[in-house]
Order: sequence, then structure tokens, then C-alpha cells
Amino acid sequence: MNPPVGPVPRPRPGRILVVGDLVTDVVAVLAGPVAAGSDTPAAIRFTGGGQAANTAAWLAWHGVPVTLVATVGDDDVGALRLAELSAAGVDLAVRRCRSTPTGTVIVLAHAGERSMVADRGANLSLRTADVDAALAGFPDATHLHLSGYPLLHPQTRPAARHALVTARANGLSTSVDAASAAPLRATGPARFLDWLHGTDLLLANADEAVVLGVPHAPAVRRPIRHLVVKRGAAGASWHDPQGTVTAPAPVVQVVDPTGAGDAFAAGLLAAWVSGAAPADALETAVRAGAAAVGVVGARPVTSAGTDTGTSTGAG
Repeated sequence: MNPPVGPVPRPRPGRILVVGDLVTDVVAVLAGPVAAGSDTPAAIRFTGGGQAANTAAWLAWHGVPVTLVATVGDDDVGALRLAELSAAGVDLAVRRCRSTPTGTVIVLAHAGERSMVADRGANLSLRTADVDAALAGFPDATHLHLSGYPLLHPQTRPAARHALVTARANGLSTSVDAASAAPLRATGPARFLDWLHGTDLLLANADEAVVLGVPHAPAVRRPIRHLVVKRGAAGASWHDPQGTVTAPAPVVQVVDPTGAGDAFAAGLLAAWVSGAAPADALETAVRAGAAAVGVVGARPVTSAGTDTGTSTGAG
């Protein structure tokens, strides 16, 4: 693959457009391993989720002007998800779809890990026109961040690729989160990296980095300018042609890892678009990720000290 050509755009402070998914998370924090064919005690919580929506909520928490570009069902659940984000300070460029329900993800969290079972629902209705409308409606945007999920599904891939190309054509810097190792592997890492040609920043967790073949190497020979690898409790690393920078993660008690990567991404972007050096951006990111694992759910807590979900105990 050829490296990007032409001048390298500098990130600029301003509004961030976040493109991707918005769902309801059903988060089950398990008391122990799943007892197959039987019962497993858990604390269960219904709350807002979706990689893009979570990242947008955390960006608003950092005080960054942010707009979520997504699709959601024209149902009561969808209305609740939009109200939560609006209350959190996120501007919305979200189209409501009458024909499909709001997406739902079941999250099983235990021992610092989480597994997800997803029904994408209305997220699969994202179209290029949704991206164009957001870019036209928020001309103060200076950066576009794309959740990898739309790239990883053939129905939404045209809109996702259009978002990157159109954003760059309009002078915005761009970033992509690799999203999830299993669909990334099924899509093919070479294809995925080809779609990112010219992207300024790629974020991947350790598993995703292995799938992409970039767990340790710098990003100089890939179609992106900067690579950040999220390693959970082991911290994070930033790779670019100038070298590698690492940051340790704070030592915290893990309650629920759901959304930690999204919080990390928001912290990184909030610092980077404001001109922070890689080391400082990583420091902000790992602290944001550490804050996320201390609460149940994938969003920041409200001023009252709780998130906007509802919970029940099982067992």
C-alpha cells in the first residue's frame, strides 16, 4: 500500500462530527461465568449505547462541540435515546426510520471483559444523504470521526466511505475506530485498510490491531497517518513516522468495561484536535477510559452521579 500523498492536514479545534451507530444497550454485569443451560446472577441495566453515540456523549462531556450522525427507529425507544444524547449536550443529525426498530445490543460483562450480541436495527439504514445533510447543517465542523461498524457492513459501507472522502474534500481531518475484531476479520483487513487511504488517525484495540497486522509496527507504511492502539489496563501507544509514544493506564477498579474504548477515543480526539502532542493526547485518553470502567454502562454519569439507564438485579 502506498503512503498518503500531499500535504498533511493539521487537526483544528472546532466541532466534531461522529458518524455511526446508536443503540439500546442491555448490559448484564455477571456475578460469575455464564452457566450454560442454567441461570447466572447479574446486575442488568438498560441504557444508551452504540460506539458512535457513546463517543459523542463523551466528547460533549469534555466540552467539545459534537454532532452525532446516525439513524434510529421511529419508536419510543429511539425517542428516549435521542433525548438522552440531547440532554448530554450532543447535537443531533439523526434520521428516524419508520420501517425498522432502534438497534439493540446485549452486553455480557465479567472479569474485565465484555461480549456483545447485536441487532443493528435502524443503524443499517444509514445513507450518503445523511452524511451530506450533516456536513451542510454543521459547517463549523473541522473533524469527522467514523465508527468502524458502518464500514464493516455492506449496507452502510457506501455511506461510511462517502463520509471519509467527502470530509477530506471539505478540509476536515478524519479518524476511524476499527470497532470490533470479529467483523473486521470477516471483512478482511487488507480491504478495510484500503478504504482508509488518507485517513489521519486510526484507533484499534489490541485484538483489532492483531487482525490488521499492526500490533507493534509504526503506521508509516499504512494508508493512515497515525495509529493508536488501545491496550486496556496495559495503557496505549501512538505510532507515526516520527516514532512511538506510550502511556500507562491508571490503576482503577473495573466495574464494567463497556464503552471504555469509546471514552478513550473521545478523550484522545478532544485533546488532539485542540493541538495536543501525542503524549498529552494519550494521557487524556487513558484517563477518560479509566473513568468509564468505573461505572455501569457506556456513557458519562450525569450531574446527579448516575447515568440515564434503568437497572434491575438478577439472582
